[in-house]
Amino acid sequence: MKWTAIGRILAAGAFALSLAGHAVAADVPIPRAKPDPTVTIDRDVPDFSTVSNFPTLAGPAFTSPLSQYASPSDFDTGTPSDKEIALYLVAKLVDEGRPLDQGVHWRVFAATPQDDGRLPLVTEREGGDAEFRLKPGRYLIHAAFGRATASKRIDLFRDVQTETFVLNAGGLKLDAVIGSDDQTPREPLTFAIYQANDGFPDGRRLIADASPNEVVPLPIGTYHVVSHYGAVNAVRRADLEVKPGKVVEATMRHRAASVTLKLVAETGGEALADTAWTVYTPGGDVVVESVGAFPSFVLAAGDYSVVAKNRDQIYSRNFKVESGSDREVEVVAAHSPE
Repeated sequence: MKWTAIGRILAAGAFALSLAGHAVAADVPIPRAKPDPTVTIDRDVPDFSTVSNFPTLAGPAFTSPLSQYASPSDFDTGTPSDKEIALYLVAKLVDEGRPLDQGVHWRVFAATPQDDGRLPLVTEREGGDAEFRLKPGRYLIHAAFGRATASKRIDLFRDVQTETFVLNAGGLKLDAVIGSDDQTPREPLTFAIYQANDGFPDGRRLIADASPNEVVPLPIGTYHVVSHYGAVNAVRRADLEVKPGKVVEATMRHRAASVTLKLVAETGGEALADTAWTVYTPGGDVVVESVGAFPSFVLAAGDYSVVAKNRDQIYSRNFKVESGSDREVEVVAAHSPE
């Protein structure tokens, strides 16, 4: 195998590290690939509200003044202003669904804007259904369930009042496996979720680092999901549709493995410290750089070349990564074996 780009680098004696002592992924743009196959299973609403780790992701920050819902002034309810009224709030994923019993962030705003145009926050609460004791008047109620939200203006004047919010939402529960035999990933695994078709190559990013098996509430629609295994180039993608009142479970299959690098004086010998490493693609693009005796990375399946620099001497070899087969790659300091 010829590594012309590596040969040019070695001939010139050029070698640089961007961050000494730390492994960093090269800043090489990854083009959007055709979505990878996933395994998806739809689950009914009851499962959505009983998952034990649901939800751990916070919803979007509330920044809108909501002035379009506000009235110029509070209205006369005909109820004494010193009397408190019980307001019960219920949220559902879909109109025919059952009430959510956790994960809802309720905010109650007064309907009259402040000088800056924003509505003053009266009170807020987290959980499922909620009960508030409020003075008669007009309010704006905002319900947030992950990224799914709903708002409603309430004229509060009866002794007891109940309002139901339909979020038109579902959720994603994401996981990944390695290779054809469904190995469990050993390195960090995260998922980024994008709003599809929003004018960006991947869409507008909504969530940067969802964890495996975490139920992420989202408004109904199509989302572009990017799974990162490790911190280098093991990436898988899929377009998933969130359906009303459903949790969509998606398992993404990575083709990658963990690789540990060693520079040794002889085959099977001790690793030499203070070694600088650079891993390249066959085309000569930098994949990752590091300094140390035993740097370890998760790499996508494929062919690579590695260059090691120790005491102003440069050594190299080619190696192959096979999906699911973690391996140790030795570079012998006496010569370049390939």
